[in-house]
Amino acid sequence: MPTKRSCARPRRCLHMSERETQSGIPLKPFYTAADVASTDGDGSAREPRAEPGEYPFTRGRLASPRTRDSWIQQELSGEGTPRRSNEQFRELIDKGARGLDVIGDAPTMSSMDPDHPLARHAVGNTGVSICRLKDFEDLYAGLPLTELTLSHSLPPGAFAIAALHRIALRRGFDPKALRGSTILLPAYCEDCSYRIHMPYDLRMRLALDSIEFAAAEMPRFHAFLEDTYYISDGGLNGVEEMALGFVEIREIVRTLIGRGLDVDSFAPRIAILVNCRMDLFEEVAKIRATRRIFARMMREEFGAKDPRSWSCAITAHTSGLSLTMAQPANNIARGAVQGLALALAGVQAVEISCFDEAYRTPSHDSHMVSLRTQQIVQLEAGAGRVADPLGGSYFVESLTDEMERRILEMVTEIESLGTLKEVSESGWFRNLFQNAMTRRARAIQDGSEVQIGLNAFEIPEEQDRLLRDHSESKLEPCWDRIDEIRRFKNERDGAAVAEHFARIREAGAATSGNLVEPIADALEADLTQGEISGALRLGVGEVYDPLGRAEPPI
Repeated sequence: MPTKRSCARPRRCLHMSERETQSGIPLKPFYTAADVASTDGDGSAREPRAEPGEYPFTRGRLASPRTRDSWIQQELSGEGTPRRSNEQFRELIDKGARGLDVIGDAPTMSSMDPDHPLARHAVGNTGVSICRLKDFEDLYAGLPLTELTLSHSLPPGAFAIAALHRIALRRGFDPKALRGSTILLPAYCEDCSYRIHMPYDLRMRLALDSIEFAAAEMPRFHAFLEDTYYISDGGLNGVEEMALGFVEIREIVRTLIGRGLDVDSFAPRIAILVNCRMDLFEEVAKIRATRRIFARMMREEFGAKDPRSWSCAITAHTSGLSLTMAQPANNIARGAVQGLALALAGVQAVEISCFDEAYRTPSHDSHMVSLRTQQIVQLEAGAGRVADPLGGSYFVESLTDEMERRILEMVTEIESLGTLKEVSESGWFRNLFQNAMTRRARAIQDGSEVQIGLNAFEIPEEQDRLLRDHSESKLEPCWDRIDEIRRFKNERDGAAVAEHFARIREAGAATSGNLVEPIADALEADLTQGEISGALRLGVGEVYDPLGRAEPPI
């Protein structure tokens, strides 16, 4: 007898149905011209609809899409040691990828060195292990740094910016020609994921210093990347995702202006990394609404004069939460649907989650499937040939307006609760994330959110073998990496380490001065990210290691 219901239909179908979108927006059986509002989502009188490439950029940043390279095709990558990840990068580039997005292992994402006592079983098996300048050198060895888009999912971004800037100088590249991004995590990381164990003010300072440094030294680099993907893939819906993103963007912009920076000195390089779920039309509407909200906010509220400051670059990663361990081959179809949604929405870069990501970081074969999926959507389906192909659809225009209205309404609600720091430290965001996870788990359990193979059309486990063995293959921790870092620390110049550890601690304690330069100097002196993070904590009156297991190098 089967151990599970075989080919069972969904118990209820409220979530992805004709009745409401994923964000709970009621749906009609069909839409007409009467459903397209005479006002925009912010309540202002609607002007004649702008064309693609025109303010407020609802229909896209460009008047005409690029003919062959409609968006930057990249895949999240990184595993094991930096040298092994470098081989993975080369393979992706050889297969047609035009950008790289590096993901760190769990210790790296927590600013923890591989030799930390609690890191042992997670080194290199959930991403690449990085903690020192040499690791960045190995990671990008032989790659044409100024010809690729180098994205870094490596918090906090100041470390990647400092390392990349110094490596470019060492290799004879002009840092001003570097393209790519780093994620910012000042408000939400301690409550959501990527916990780096730093107080709010220090996290915010690192983010602000990174943006200010890059604006002067790496002007083509997106140091101001608002990553709404990582905060939303635990269960937030599209409205909640973008509302939290705009709350953080607004606080950072206000603070940078308060530092004396001209908004047009940094705003042209603001980018947003969004999530893309399975509700195709809502995701398209969300991205269209995001461009419109951003343009009006920057021009009308923050006084940006440069048209480039009004047009936000949007990149996207398809939802890992939408993938299932059951019937992993179904995840290929999910990636294709989400990739199509992003192409229709007109984003600037795409990463499709791989079919085995419910189990592990992407393997070689799953990387190839995801990259080929993008190429098929672009070159065979022709989804990027026309700007905003769904523009003018009564349904999409109505949904765009409603998404805009709900996002702005939630932004107003959050900002009414106090400053971003006050709201963050009150636990409000933590509760929001926890409630979203509970809501999503309940929806899967009761069938109101349908996932084929998981709670609908299941098959017995013994029959569920397609791509299963491949997906279940695991990466062992890099035990040798731990010994390598221990030897590195024992053999380096102790006097230089002591000097720069003290400098970093003093820089953290100071109320002025940019932290990126002293971080870069410390990396050059062979301090590690874990040690630099600990010195910064000491500088602001915190303990060196909040987990109580590591000692400072001096």
